[in-house]
Amino acid sequence: MPAMTVGEIFEQVRELLELERVAGTHGLGRVVDGSDISSPGLALAGYVKRFVAKRLQVFGETEVTYLFSLDQDTRRAHLSQFFSFPVPGVFVTKGLALPDDVVEEAARADVAILRSALKTNEFYNRIKPWLDDSFAPQSTIHGSLADVYGVGLLFIGQSGIGKSECVLDLVERGHRIVADDLVIVRRRAGDVLIGRGHELQRHYMEIRGLGLVDIPAIFGIRAVRQQKRIEVVVQLEEWRHDAVVERTGLDGQTTDILGVPIPRITIPLNPGKNITVIAEVIAMHHLLKWSGVDPAERFNQALIRQMRDKAEISRYLREDHE
Repeated sequence: MPAMTVGEIFEQVRELLELERVAGTHGLGRVVDGSDISSPGLALAGYVKRFVAKRLQVFGETEVTYLFSLDQDTRRAHLSQFFSFPVPGVFVTKGLALPDDVVEEAARADVAILRSALKTNEFYNRIKPWLDDSFAPQSTIHGSLADVYGVGLLFIGQSGIGKSECVLDLVERGHRIVADDLVIVRRRAGDVLIGRGHELQRHYMEIRGLGLVDIPAIFGIRAVRQQKRIEVVVQLEEWRHDAVVERTGLDGQTTDILGVPIPRITIPLNPGKNITVIAEVIAMHHLLKWSGVDPAERFNQALIRQMRDKAEISRYLREDHE
């Protein structure tokens, strides 16, 4: 999981959250290593037994009003205890003014206070998705990602096997490319894997013998997509006569990406095989299974029923002595 400093967060979400740094506070170099953010709750009242201090903290109108209600000595004692913990940073919502001793204790502990003009609920609605995305587990995969009938197909395989050419053919048939050669994958909540391309090479494709191809310039903006959920991994490999391949689809394979099992289909390549049409069928087959229809399982159940019926007829004939 990546880590960021409070200063980096401040620079990246300053406009989104309408932020300003409260004068007199520093601590922008403090490290934030998780997406958790919450209000301090009873910690401001002196009860810190259950206080999770390593989270970003939010002071809303309730917290600020409570602090103003305390006498100066009590407030100072509670704040001193609060800032004695490794708090990475504090946000104040609704543009609220703070008691002077809040700023003084924060400055003493080297904790930055950032003030937002947003209401507390709106502040949470904006920052939580940003934090979840920024701190999501991330990995890079050598492959090509395409959107085929709304299904994210991640093509993997050894270099030169034909991943890019397959995706190029899919684009020519009206589907969309997300990334080629390098796919950046992030895990979102609910075991959702989102793939996208690198900022510099996004929607460029390398075709061996031709060089770099600008997909949106040739095929139009409809041919590209910024990001897509990865739903099926298509592994391309050279055909071998002794290879064991799946024939029925009953024993499905999966591959693990960032701890999430993703269906994997291995396609052996030999001369004359139309991998583009197969990719389209893979996408439609996935949609069919997602809707509750599993052709392989349906065929298997029909076969079992037929075998059971024949067994019953055979038993009947054996027992009939007329």
